[in-house]
Amino acid sequence: MASTTTVTNLTSFLLVGLAIFLFYRHPSSSLSPNIMSQPQQTLKSVHQFTVKDIRGNEVSLSSYKGKVLLIVNVASKCGLTESNYKELNILYQKYKDQDFEILAFPCNQFLRQEPGTNEEIQETVCTRFKAEFPIFDKIDVNGNNAAPLYKFLKSEKGGFLVDGIKWNFTKFLVNKEGKVIQRYGPRTPPLEFEKDIQDLLSSSSS
Repeated sequence: MASTTTVTNLTSFLLVGLAIFLFYRHPSSSLSPNIMSQPQQTLKSVHQFTVKDIRGNEVSLSSYKGKVLLIVNVASKCGLTESNYKELNILYQKYKDQDFEILAFPCNQFLRQEPGTNEEIQETVCTRFKAEFPIFDKIDVNGNNAAPLYKFLKSEKGGFLVDGIKWNFTKFLVNKEGKVIQRYGPRTPPLEFEKDIQDLLSSSSS
C-alpha cells in the first residue's frame, strides 16, 4: 500500500515538473494575449496621439513636443466655468511665450453642460470667456466612446477612488516629453498649481 502511494506521488510530481518545463520551454501560446495587447502598452506619451481641432482638422500632438501642456475637459454652462476660464487665461497669458500650452476639450457628458455645436462652443469661448488657447473637437472622456487620448490620460494618472473623469475641468499636467505628471480635480483652481507649471517649464526633462 505504501509503495503504491509512493508511485502515485512520484507520478504526480513528474507530471507537474513536465508541465512547468513545457510552459517555460514553449511559452508563446500562453503569452499570446499579452502580445496582442502590446501596441497599447507601448503608448508612453501624449505626443503619440492625433486629435481634431474645433474645426475638424486633424492635429498631431507631436507638434507640441518641447512644450508643457495642461489638458482640460471644459464646459460652457458649469458652475466652475467662469472661475476656471478666468484662471486658465491668466496662466496662458503669463506663460504662453515660455513653451506652455493649454489644450481644451469640450465635453457634454456631465449634466449636458456643453450642449452646443463646435461652432457655438468656439464663439462662446472666444467672445464670452476671451480664451486664446486652442479649443478642440467635442469628445467623450468616459465610457466606451471615450477619446483614446483620455483613455491614456486616465491610465497614466488615475483619480481618487476611480480613474474616470468625475466632472468638468479635470486637469492633466504634461511635461515637455509628453509624460503625464499630475492630475488635478475639477475644484482645484488652476492658479493653485502654478508652481508645478513653473517647475516643469524650468526643467529640460521631467
